Amino acid sequence: MNHALFGSVAALAQPLTLAGLALRNRIAMAPMTRERAPEGVPTNEMADYYARRAEGGVALIVTEGAAPNEEGRFGRNVPRLYGADALAGWGRVVRRVHEGGAKIFAQIWHVGAFTPSMVGMEDTLAFERLSPSGLAAPGRAYGRGMTASEIARTIDDYARAARAARDVGFDGIEIHAAHGYLPDQFFWAETNHRQDGYGGDLPQRSRFAVEIATACKAMAGDDFPVMFRLSQWKQHDYSARVADSPEQLADWLTPLVRAGVDGFHVSTRRFWEPAFPGYELSPAAWVRRLTGKPVIAVGSVMLNTDFKAHDGKLHGTLIPESLQRVSDGIEQGEFDMIALGRALLANPNLAHCVLSGDVAGLRDYDRSFLDSLI
Repeated sequence: MNHALFGSVAALAQPLTLAGLALRNRIAMAPMTRERAPEGVPTNEMADYYARRAEGGVALIVTEGAAPNEEGRFGRNVPRLYGADALAGWGRVVRRVHEGGAKIFAQIWHVGAFTPSMVGMEDTLAFERLSPSGLAAPGRAYGRGMTASEIARTIDDYARAARAARDVGFDGIEIHAAHGYLPDQFFWAETNHRQDGYGGDLPQRSRFAVEIATACKAMAGDDFPVMFRLSQWKQHDYSARVADSPEQLADWLTPLVRAGVDGFHVSTRRFWEPAFPGYELSPAAWVRRLTGKPVIAVGSVMLNTDFKAHDGKLHGTLIPESLQRVSDGIEQGEFDMIALGRALLANPNLAHCVLSGDVAGLRDYDRSFLDSLI
C-alpha cells in the first residue's frame, strides 16, 4: 500500500451525508451515455456494468441519461425512464448496485432540440423535436418552440419519471440541465427567445427548471433527493456562458434552491479552472458558496487530456497524483464529491485502488472502452 499517496487523498475517503443519504466516500461515477439499452430497456449486461463500479468502491452512481418521454429520447438504444419493460430493467440495475454497497441516482435526460446527427451520428428516431424557441443553437433552427400545454405536459413527464425512479428503488434523481439539452436551452438566452413567462431575464428563463424541480418533489416526495446537473458549455459551443458573473450565477441558482433542489452536479471540461475572469474560484466552488448545497465537481479528473478535446475522446493517461487537487478542494469546502467518467470506464475498481493507495495497476483510458460494457 502506498501510504503517502493515501494520506494525500484522505479527504476522498471521508463519508458524506447527501440529502439524507449516507455515502461511504466522496467518489461518484459520472453519467456516461452508453447506448446499450435496446429500444430503451436496460439489460442484465448494464446491471453488471454498474454493479462492477459499485463493487469497485464508488459511493454514488449517477446513471447514463434516461428519457422521461418519447420526444426527449436521444436514440433508440438510450434507456427510458417510463414503460413497464424499461422500469423492470432499471429495477435489476438498482438491486445490483445496492448489493455492491453504493447508492444510485437516475439521471433524467430530455434532449430538446438536439439529435445524434448534430454530433455526426445517425438519428434513428423520426419525430418533431421540441424546445423553447425551435433553436438547437444560436441561429440554428431545429424542430419548433413548445406550446404552453407542451411545457406543462413535459414537466409532468419529468415528475412521473421521478416517481417511477423512486418506485423501482433509486435513491434519488439528477435532472440533466446542462450541455445544451432541454432545460439548458431554456436557461441560455441564445436559445430562449420566448416572450411569455418562460423567457426574459435569467430568473425567468429558469422557470421551466424550477417547475420541474417543484413537480418532481411533489410527485416523488419531498424526502426524495433531486440533484441538478449544470454547465456553462454546450455541445455546440464550449465557450458559451449562461452567467457572466457571480451575481448572474446567483440569479440562476437562487430560484432552483427555493424550489427544493438538494444539490448540484457542476459539469466543466476542466474542473479546476476559474469560473469568471478576475476570480480564482472554480464553477463548482462558486455554486457551493452561493447555494450552501452539496456539490459534485466533474471534468477531466485524473486524466492528461481535456474532456471533449479530440485527443481526450481517443485516449488519456491516468495521473493519480492529480487527485491531490481534488482532495484539497474537498478539504477547503469548494465541493463535496468528485465524479469520474473515462477513468472509471477503464478501471471499474478505481475507487478501491485510489482509497487503498494501490494505483500501480490502473489502466490508461482509450476509446476501446466505449465499445463494450466492461
